[in-house]
Amino acid sequence: MSRSLLREKVLVIALVCFSFSTYAQLKFEGIVRDSISQPLEMASIVLLNSQTKEMASYGLTTSEGKFSLKVSPNTNYNVQISFFGLRTLKDSVQIKEIDFYKEYDLRNDIVLEEVVVKLPVSVRGDTIVYDADSFKNGSERKLEDIIANLPGVELNENDQIEVEGKVVNKLLVNGKEFFEGDTKLGTKNIPSNVVDKIQVLRNYSEVGQLNNVRSNQDNVAINIQLKKGKDNFIFGDIKGGFGKAIEDELYLAQPKIFYYSPDFTLNFIGDLNNLGEIALSRRDIRGLTGTFRQVDNRSGSNINLGNNEISFNTNENNAQEITNRLGSTSFSYSPNPGLDITGFFIYNQSDVTGRERRLIQYTSSLVEIPDESTDQISDEATTQAIIKLGTSYKPNFNNQIDYDIYARFSDDSQNLSTLSSVLGNTIEKQQVSPFRINQSLNYYLTIDDKNILSSETQLQISEEDPFYNAIILGKDGESSVFTSTAQALGFKSSEQGYNIGQSRVIKSAQIDSKIEYYHILSNKANLNFTAGVIRSHQEFDSDLFQNILNTEFRPSIEDSALKLNNQTVYDFSDYYLSAHLRLRAGIFTIVPGLSLRRYQISNEQFGEINSQAFTQVLPDFETKMQFKTSESLTFNYRIINQFTDVSRIAQGLVMNNYNSFQYGEPELTNGLSHNLSLLYNSFNLFNNTNVFVRASYTKNLDQIRSITDFDNIIRTSTFFNSQFADESTNLSGRIQKTVGRIRLSTRASINYSKLNQFIQGVQSLNTSLNRSISPAISTNFPYAPNLRLSYNYGLTTNNQGSRETEFKRNSITSSFDAYIKKKITFNLDYSYNAQDDGINERQFFQSLNASLFYRKNKDAKLEYEIRGSNLLNIDAQVRNSANNLLVFSAETFILPRFISLRFIYNL
Repeated sequence: MSRSLLREKVLVIALVCFSFSTYAQLKFEGIVRDSISQPLEMASIVLLNSQTKEMASYGLTTSEGKFSLKVSPNTNYNVQISFFGLRTLKDSVQIKEIDFYKEYDLRNDIVLEEVVVKLPVSVRGDTIVYDADSFKNGSERKLEDIIANLPGVELNENDQIEVEGKVVNKLLVNGKEFFEGDTKLGTKNIPSNVVDKIQVLRNYSEVGQLNNVRSNQDNVAINIQLKKGKDNFIFGDIKGGFGKAIEDELYLAQPKIFYYSPDFTLNFIGDLNNLGEIALSRRDIRGLTGTFRQVDNRSGSNINLGNNEISFNTNENNAQEITNRLGSTSFSYSPNPGLDITGFFIYNQSDVTGRERRLIQYTSSLVEIPDESTDQISDEATTQAIIKLGTSYKPNFNNQIDYDIYARFSDDSQNLSTLSSVLGNTIEKQQVSPFRINQSLNYYLTIDDKNILSSETQLQISEEDPFYNAIILGKDGESSVFTSTAQALGFKSSEQGYNIGQSRVIKSAQIDSKIEYYHILSNKANLNFTAGVIRSHQEFDSDLFQNILNTEFRPSIEDSALKLNNQTVYDFSDYYLSAHLRLRAGIFTIVPGLSLRRYQISNEQFGEINSQAFTQVLPDFETKMQFKTSESLTFNYRIINQFTDVSRIAQGLVMNNYNSFQYGEPELTNGLSHNLSLLYNSFNLFNNTNVFVRASYTKNLDQIRSITDFDNIIRTSTFFNSQFADESTNLSGRIQKTVGRIRLSTRASINYSKLNQFIQGVQSLNTSLNRSISPAISTNFPYAPNLRLSYNYGLTTNNQGSRETEFKRNSITSSFDAYIKKKITFNLDYSYNAQDDGINERQFFQSLNASLFYRKNKDAKLEYEIRGSNLLNIDAQVRNSANNLLVFSAETFILPRFISLRFIYNL
């Protein structure tokens, strides 16, 4: 048995043993009733250690008034039991060496003032409230350090906040929006010492009038309540640092300054560093759209205007070199209680150097496509600017009008140098300077207590101008593999290889508008009628040519097997009427609906017009079973029409990269997607157990699929509506239990999909089965070292035509922190990753980072940090993946080992 495999098995056994050992405690159980002996649900019980005066345990009662808390033997506790509107009861108990039971009755005496111990967690309807101080251990610095300790909340692998498996996209601070659309700017920059309460707002709605008549189950927000201070105060920190890595000088400057007052807030986050510690990635910035609102989010249409921006080769977190420059600010201003003005501005520049080696195996061995190994170096540069302004006017509860404008501008470039075992040397250059402007105008009117009217309109305008150039040099002394493809395109052979360029311009405009009427039948039922329209217009212009001695050469129509240019106009419209009934009956909330939709699609290219028009009736259904305040089961069924963008309609050839071409099909129509989902979640503070399980099934009919032809490794694809159904089934869940200061959790998932692919005119069925399980344990002791430890096992089986592959992944991640004498904080994180395809030698890599903080005391303004990154000095990380055409394993080279010294001044 290999040493690494033995290490993994020992770790799993240790996790299981430690998990069982945590249950070696006694129970303190009982019942809480009111003055007429009726059981009280959601009464809070807090235990304080009589000697240390620290909180030992807490919990809430069940619907039968029962509670059960873990206690230690031979310990005395002070008990505090409270319920809203009743007098808080205080008691003392002595736990010996057996379980303890006691019943309590609360009186409804009028209480003017009393001191109550803060409950770490409380549930108020759809809101979960966490007391931040209860989850601090002294080593935390930022908001994310507290969130990592909250039961029922976690940070996923992309550092996004997840609640019940849903990503939180809106972060509020004192009820004001904080850089809308992404939570990372808040979690990574808001100081932990200013946080008082963290509120998780489930079923969040920005429009109070519609809160009880719309379904908002997919919307989750986080509100951070700051600690009380002066009416106007500034907080934050300014960090500076420097270091050394081989021959490179390293630097870091990160000012983070926040000003809050009742009427005005201003936040500034800056970043200048070449340490690879980016505040926001390029993908994060693209996702900063700043809104939950969707004009039509139920059954109906899904049209994507496409994305023709650069797909950068390097993940910024796995780069050899990276320099980042960020300036961002957000504000909110409330000149009066009915008017809110908000906005943010972000400017970001980054320069990235990356390197990746790949081994690529194509799916169908029957086609005799050779395996390919590549070594690719990339130089990437991006400049992004985003501005968002919004206003919300609420003169009274019956009226609300919102207006928002959002604009994003980019200037991106990427240079790639690739050495292929099949194709030889290739140099690629990509440039694009896109812009996008979104505007929305929404009005909500409560006519009376039975009738509500709303109007929502969004307008999007965008333009993209990608330019691509590939110089295919080939192998020295050998004929180029690209020659037969070049001849089919009508290009001329050249001793200097093939120099091919393509310019494109894609202009898009889309308007979504709807009017909704809500009629309240009773406090348990309402009707909703909607009339709306979605219209989009796209223009696609492209030109593919060959450079020969600095002269652009374009083959004639007779010399080329395919069209090498495009001038395409594509129009789409969807006019719809829909009706929904929302009915609450006992524990059930039932929302059946029906939508009547009229579609019109047309495109014009090369002097020909293709048009289609059809009408469909689409049902949808949702039901929610609310078993308890924090336990529910939700079923959802939707039918979605999937429409394509202009890039799959345009007949002219598009060069995606040096070995991938595509051309469109003007007669494409829509695909139909049946979507079923089932979500169970439980947040049980009685036994400190949180559970969520999500199951989903999707069946795609008439799906727009690609058909691919290979010439050696060079592929050309086009599109059609497939008569073969594609299906996917997903099951995922997590169970989390807290025992005292120890948290145990397990996450697992199973994903199965079958996809019909078409290569060289031959249909085959691809199936993929992914399984993973991730047990974890973490501690949150206030004055002792803390450990987070998790293990992940993943198994992926792909059956792709005549080739079957299986990948096994094992990973261990751990972090350790210690708060020493209230002056020194030590952090250490380690990860081990191994991958095995059952054929080649097992691949693995390790990562180790450490940091040491020093401050004179917890209130000191100045703090010092020394940090070591990539202390094991590994060269590259490894990964493997697969899609419907190929499987690959990759080595991605990363930043070398370096040590840096930082200074943090706390405002």
